Amino acid sequence: MDIGMLWFDDDAKRSLNDKVARAVEHYKTKYGATPTVCFVNPSMLTAERAPEVAGGVQLRPARMVLVNHFWIGVGEAAQSETHHGNGARKNGNSRKGRN
Repeated sequence: MDIGMLWFDDDAKRSLNDKVARAVEHYKTKYGATPTVCFVNPSMLTAERAPEVAGGVQLRPARMVLVNHFWIGVGEAAQSETHHGNGARKNGNSRKGRN
């Protein structure tokens, strides 16, 4: 994932799943797309049975993400379904709207 939305939630009353679900809903509303992956600080996944999925997206540990922050977006596998990696989309249009 190259581009994503950074979400902050330090409410101790909310579960990790609830925090990620709120971020997912905001992402959908703001960008009109469904995210597939959420990077979180590894310390947020320290439980022996840390979830692999929360809020419907895959969780991945990332040391660069601060505690209580959630970097959410569309993972590489989902991106490759719509982009060729050279700036062109499968429909032939470039990212900038030029052919």
